[in-house]
Amino acid sequence: MPEVTARDISTKIRLLAEEKNAVILAHNYQVAGVQDIADIVGDSLELARAAAERREETIVFCGVDFMAETAAILSPEKTVLLPAPDAHCPMAGMIAGGDVRMLRERFPDAAVVAYVNTTAEVKAESDICCTSANALKIVESLKEDQVIMLPDRNLARYVARFTEKEILLWEGYCYVHDRMTSADVSRARLDHPDAELLVHPECRPDVIDLADYVHSTSGMIRHIYASDKVDFIIGTEPGIIHQIEKQCPGKRVYPLSEKAVCMNMKKTSLEKVIQSLETLTPQMVVPEEIAARARVAIERMLQI
Repeated sequence: MPEVTARDISTKIRLLAEEKNAVILAHNYQVAGVQDIADIVGDSLELARAAAERREETIVFCGVDFMAETAAILSPEKTVLLPAPDAHCPMAGMIAGGDVRMLRERFPDAAVVAYVNTTAEVKAESDICCTSANALKIVESLKEDQVIMLPDRNLARYVARFTEKEILLWEGYCYVHDRMTSADVSRARLDHPDAELLVHPECRPDVIDLADYVHSTSGMIRHIYASDKVDFIIGTEPGIIHQIEKQCPGKRVYPLSEKAVCMNMKKTSLEKVIQSLETLTPQMVVPEEIAARARVAIERMLQI
């Protein structure tokens, strides 16, 4: 039998997507091959907007579960597929709806801001959502002086640096970003003395203190594209390097830590995308009683 090439697989996916009237969305942390066959590659905010605005009947979400949930909430009339149904976000699992209700009882005057990296149940109990790209803007838009940010303690601490509001945090974290250390920064600076260090706001405070800039994933790409510098150290999941190399030719990019890999983001493969398109499974379905309340929090974010 003739060998099946990457081009053959890509062509098959594109034909299936057209046949099924599907749009393929992929996060910046996906494997390179999956990024290359996607219609849109971006961070959580960009993909949430795309899920709400695209007209295709089917959304194939190459990411983790909460992202597909968000798409299903914003587009209940569409079929939302998650090719890797076991691609869970550990941080999203660090808080439940009951925890949010407990916080509301304890802090009745506080607004609740849920990171998009949460379950639909948690979003449904929150006032508004945020992403790493817009977290400070969201917090500053609120009338309340006291704000509960959940579940990422590092993002909450980062936002607290720039606002006079009282930020109450939950002790959740992204295991990928939280494992980066100041020792990693020292080693990377030694190996690449001329490089700028860009880190994600999910990183630990001591790592953020040592960074030159703090950006969301897509913010990093925009920064590197516009910069006159050539060398950059990236304090986030290394899947983003593929997009940087595509969009920013001539720039050299080094991961802050080789260990900072999100195994769940890597569970989506081209073969799974094909199977998902062929069978229109696995589908992400959010019960409407939860989706309706979560939709309010997400749409409130998108309006700001």
